[in-house]
Amino acid sequence: MREKGGKPGGFMLASLVTACNHDEEMVDQGIQIHCFVAKLGLMSNVYVGTALLHLYGKKYLLSDAWRFFQEMPERNVVTWTALMVSCSVNEQPVEAITAYQNMRREGVVCNENSYATVISSCGLLESEKLNRQVLAHVVVSGFEAEVSVANSLLTMFGNMGKVEEAEQLFHRMEDRDTISWNSLLSIYTREGMCKEALRCFSEMRHSNFKPDMTTLSCMISACASADNVKWGRGLHAFVVKNDLESFVSVCNTLISMYSMLGKTDDAEMLFRAMPVKDVISWNTMMSSYSQNGNNIGALKLLSEMLQLNKECNHVTFATALAACASLEAFLDGKTIHALAIFIGLRENLVVCNSLITMYSKFNAMREAERVFQTMPRCDVITWNTLIGGYMENEEKNEVIQTFNQMRRAGIRGNYITVVNVLGVCSTPHDLPDHGKALHAYAISIGLEINEFVLNSLITMYANGGDFNSSDFIFDQMSSKNVVSWNAMIASKAHHGHGEEAMKYLKEMFSAGIELDQFSFSGGLSASACLASKGEGQQIHCLIIKFGFDSDLHVINAAMDMYGKCGKMDDALKLLPEPSKRSRLTWNIMISCYARYGQFIEAEDTFNKMLLLGPKPDYVTFVSLLSACNHAGLVDKGLTYYKLMTYKFGISPRIEHCACIIDLLGRSGRLTEAEKFIEEMSILPNSLIWRSLLSASRTHRRLDTGQKAAMHLLQLDPLDDSAYVLLANAYALSGKWDDVEKLREHMNSTNLKKRPACSWIQVKNKVSTFGVADKAHPLAKEVYSKLEWILQLVKEAGYVADTSQSLHDTDEEQKECNLWNHSEKLALAFGLMSVPAGCTITVFKNLRVCGDCHLVYKLLSKVITREIVLRDPYRFHHFKGGICSCSDYW
Repeated sequence: MREKGGKPGGFMLASLVTACNHDEEMVDQGIQIHCFVAKLGLMSNVYVGTALLHLYGKKYLLSDAWRFFQEMPERNVVTWTALMVSCSVNEQPVEAITAYQNMRREGVVCNENSYATVISSCGLLESEKLNRQVLAHVVVSGFEAEVSVANSLLTMFGNMGKVEEAEQLFHRMEDRDTISWNSLLSIYTREGMCKEALRCFSEMRHSNFKPDMTTLSCMISACASADNVKWGRGLHAFVVKNDLESFVSVCNTLISMYSMLGKTDDAEMLFRAMPVKDVISWNTMMSSYSQNGNNIGALKLLSEMLQLNKECNHVTFATALAACASLEAFLDGKTIHALAIFIGLRENLVVCNSLITMYSKFNAMREAERVFQTMPRCDVITWNTLIGGYMENEEKNEVIQTFNQMRRAGIRGNYITVVNVLGVCSTPHDLPDHGKALHAYAISIGLEINEFVLNSLITMYANGGDFNSSDFIFDQMSSKNVVSWNAMIASKAHHGHGEEAMKYLKEMFSAGIELDQFSFSGGLSASACLASKGEGQQIHCLIIKFGFDSDLHVINAAMDMYGKCGKMDDALKLLPEPSKRSRLTWNIMISCYARYGQFIEAEDTFNKMLLLGPKPDYVTFVSLLSACNHAGLVDKGLTYYKLMTYKFGISPRIEHCACIIDLLGRSGRLTEAEKFIEEMSILPNSLIWRSLLSASRTHRRLDTGQKAAMHLLQLDPLDDSAYVLLANAYALSGKWDDVEKLREHMNSTNLKKRPACSWIQVKNKVSTFGVADKAHPLAKEVYSKLEWILQLVKEAGYVADTSQSLHDTDEEQKECNLWNHSEKLALAFGLMSVPAGCTITVFKNLRVCGDCHLVYKLLSKVITREIVLRDPYRFHHFKGGICSCSDYW
């Protein structure tokens, strides 16, 4: 045309720009036409200007679109709408709203396309106030009845979760198109309202609207749950009957549905039968494998894609990286990382976030940091992923530092950020240092009523020992869900408040809240804390009734409960097959055997775990070292300590070190214990010094005891155990003046010794006894029975071990004091109340003394009765004059 002298007009040039806009590879030609337009002086032509705005907006050149718009001499409603569309396409809803506001200020009257565009942008921002304002503009302008505007309003109401308002608008619409029906179906699908979606689908067909690809994709997604599997298969049949299998998007949705239903074989059969597959098809199938635990299948599918030269995108690699979920797949993950770099996805945000997640799972946080440092742009998901990785790998300092770095970078956190950071506040020291400041931060960003944040705050305050605050937050919650109740139950049980935990469980049940596996596990932990076998058995019955008896999390909690309540046989009855045991299952078994002093069984379980189960972790070795400790196997314990470090690469924690100190100290090897403390890679805490002080008292090493007490009191000047243990050490050495000085100092500082207490449960009623306690209703009968016990054991050769009575009195008074011990009173009551032939089980809050241990042993032989005594450290099972601890405790 130009060769023949024809002069192009504005409409023709606008058509050419539009043609360039439709072809991904013709952006440069579009820019050349822009130059030609300027040369011809047609920049003021509205048609050309609008077409150029669409070109720049669609090709992700938004800044160029804005600059071009500002240079336009004339702008009308079509031009403004084109700018808003450009902002919306580039996922910049705030910019689109700004353009809309400027348009109104300039007095330009909106049309239906303007409103449809701005409403879509409002829906992305999820601001109810803004949505209401735009809705008011629509109503006042009289465009509510326009189909395109009404469709956008339907979507907006759906994004706000306002289902009823969307339904009301839909039913008021005089004209509807397929998009109208699809919008309502999409809302029902998003809200999980399958029945409503099916009803709407039926009405749509009866109204002579033909379902399209979007309709079917919505309906299939709505049926992606076990309850609606028959409807999902019915829709699949509808697709086949109507010869719609050629629509790739419909088949992709069917694959996703079968995947979510756990029917991977059906998904794979459909995938293989598809004549044409796009990258979404491959990605969906790969995700199906990964979601259903077939990570190898997912990685093989990636390999197949690469071999067939199929298109791969950022979703492909993000899905493949998610499939690298175990340590065995570390090399695969590194390989996929290299492939992502090779095809140019090194700086892709989604891929980088997936890489940080993967390396976090591999405990390779330094690799995760390197990925983070090379990212040109980070969003809140990136920061949350890195913080979450540090939290999972228990790198507390890095969590706090990264959170502070995130705030300095101007990134606004969300509820996931706050929950992750609160997760590392697990000690009383963390509460004033970080916890309260985090609570304030949550309030400052408007998360004070977010249920996830509130549940984490409950746990955080409980971990910090501030139960008043955790109770207050729980009581003030307007809507308490099952997670809120579980948080209260778990925190109470974890910190030894078993009775309160049981109270919350009962209240939760009475309130009609549906109990889940975590509710039952919390209740079992509370029963274990109270050593209440009866309540634990009742909870176990409820577990069976509600169908949670096959849940491994619950099984582990039940095993732990029975083990701590002295019912090892019942614990073993619940033991799953080796292939079904988790690491926690193996750890609980070893811990139970350790508590019962059964080292051979504990070691045998550990060896089986190495052969059949997952790799041991630091908890495994805490239990194993405890088993060595209770059996007095010092060299064995030291061997396992070295094995843990050098073979399994587990860094020693304070619990491991405390076991070794206790092991060396109780065997009299105090010099080695002191040397071990000096060489520890971590700072010794009160647990370490208390163990050394206790051993010093036992072996009458006063100099070592004084040194340990000094360190213990430096850590906590108000630690009553330090004064008590040191006073006992002075008493054993005959230094009664020093004993008196310590006791006077305790009185002057108002420090009270933790009183000894023993209890026994008979017929679901707990009877508690203190030292020389006469408050029990049957006290007279109890002391009478105690006299009877004294006579029996004396006839069996009992001689009072007065070395256990650490008071400066004569031998007769010392012996009298010994017979006022709480565990003897509880034993006497048990003989009165527990039916003949049944095992008597007594619990004590402090370590049992040597004299009481002797009495229990002798009595079990004289009256031929099994007696179980549980103190905080272990079980003592007395039978025929022998204790399961072999007199080593």
